[in-house]
Amino acid sequence: MRLTKKLLPIAALAAAAALTLSACAGEGSSVAPEPESTLPGEWSSDVLNIDFATYNPLSLIIKDQGWLEEATDGKVQVNWIQSAGSNKANEALRAGAIDVGSTAGSAALLARSNGSPIQTIDIYSQPNWAAILVPAGSSITSVEDLAGKSVAATKGTDPYFFLLQALGEAGLSIDDITLQNLQHADGKAALESGAVDAWSGLDPLLSTSVATAGSKIIYDNIDFNSYGFLNATESFIEKSPDLAQLVVDAYEKAREYAIANPDETAAILAEVAGIDPEIASSVIQDRTNLAVDPVPGKKQHDVLAFIGPIFVESGDVASQELIDAALDSLFNTTFIDNADPSLIG
Repeated sequence: MRLTKKLLPIAALAAAAALTLSACAGEGSSVAPEPESTLPGEWSSDVLNIDFATYNPLSLIIKDQGWLEEATDGKVQVNWIQSAGSNKANEALRAGAIDVGSTAGSAALLARSNGSPIQTIDIYSQPNWAAILVPAGSSITSVEDLAGKSVAATKGTDPYFFLLQALGEAGLSIDDITLQNLQHADGKAALESGAVDAWSGLDPLLSTSVATAGSKIIYDNIDFNSYGFLNATESFIEKSPDLAQLVVDAYEKAREYAIANPDETAAILAEVAGIDPEIASSVIQDRTNLAVDPVPGKKQHDVLAFIGPIFVESGDVASQELIDAALDSLFNTTFIDNADPSLIG
């Protein structure tokens, strides 16, 4: 499915200074305190731990361009840690191994519903990154055909929640299949080796499997994908709002760069992911919408409100009350409301 490429207005590109934090609007938003130091050249912390992921092209651009390192002039040690999936990003956020991490929206809701103290500070994409694939030559042609079959998916990630929704639409449940809980790359390998009958996969791995192994997409539905959420720990937001603002400014600079330079963005993805540039270009231009309003709000709330009850039904969250409480407190628009990409680079 090719996404229409329209350059949507970036509502959050206000001309505020990077260290200015004002009261924020929006659901579940909060006001961040002043940084410990606002003197020029000084930062609230000398370390920033942040993730990068092949499913988050903006993170790859920021890392490649060295904007965070340049902006802090070597006074802040920027540690880049790769997330192999939303579940791994959530684990690192909860453990305090990273301050800022990128996940699918569904995974962010799941984490906060289960007590992880994170908030979403930016929407980095609207991706069509999950789909259900079968091996080349498979007789399976529909989701209904998955009944009684072995299906790989990574629990706690968008492809897993995509699978739950697809099964439900087809009149099935997770109990009607044999779920193999494998990390994304392992799911791809299991599919291509015939160890599983199907895989609910994630780009760029799924596009690579289609191009190089002849795997077939049997179900693709952008409405069953949640948005790309950039999340920060509440402790980081409280202690280092200056660095949180810097990260969001860099993300908006990266968004501008990606929209203006799709070929260069695809080249960065191809290098990091180790995939063919043509596949990377397809992922960026055909299956990823980066020209999306970065302010978390009603659209994301509505998607998560639909997905939330599925968590309860599947036993991933104990109650709907926990879902509702998480939705009410997940979004923090402080930094995106004050974002100024012109301060970067």
